Amino acid sequence: MAFTIPLNPDELLTTTRTVRKRLDLTRPVPKQLIRECLEVALQAPSGSNRQHWHWIVVTDAGQRRAVGEVYRRSTEQYLASEGAAGKLFADDPARAPIQQRVGDSVAYLAEHMADVPVLVLPCLQVEELPAGNQAGLWGSLHPAIWSFMLAARARGLGTAWTTLHLRYEDEVAAILGLPAGIRQAALIPTAYYTGTDFRPAARQPLDEVLHWDRW
Repeated sequence: MAFTIPLNPDELLTTTRTVRKRLDLTRPVPKQLIRECLEVALQAPSGSNRQHWHWIVVTDAGQRRAVGEVYRRSTEQYLASEGAAGKLFADDPARAPIQQRVGDSVAYLAEHMADVPVLVLPCLQVEELPAGNQAGLWGSLHPAIWSFMLAARARGLGTAWTTLHLRYEDEVAAILGLPAGIRQAALIPTAYYTGTDFRPAARQPLDEVLHWDRW
């Protein structure tokens, strides 16, 4: 077991942040470290205990370059859209600068995704995606993804939960040789991070989003 940072549960949960610009693109990540994080992730709850998850870990430079190119292309379209992070809350003087920094970091990651030493793609084995609300389906994988990210943070690794590549999910599936019925949920760039000053992020006050008993 690798050394873990001495964080209490609340510190771990509130300082596991999206890391884009501060991923160390030059430092290799031992495969054993990724395995440890995934062993933790597999302890997450799974609907009906199906455990129908699969984890694609990409370290080969050529494969990372191919996946990174798809991500870059998709991100360019996202950044040009009205819903891009950097364009939101433009009339709010408190939030606009934060959103612009997020937008800048999204653009940076798009240009450097191929350089990140480890790309992790969590997947579900599902014959056909159901119509309507799919929360129950993806709820069998999302807790495990977050557990992976928490375990990575505790081991000095930074991560970012990204999904922009899913616009071209079939193209990425072909690059990775995924069989039919394996659906991707996210793309998690994983690397050592630079700096140590991770802290809780600014969020809406709880009372603005809290509802007791009914809306």
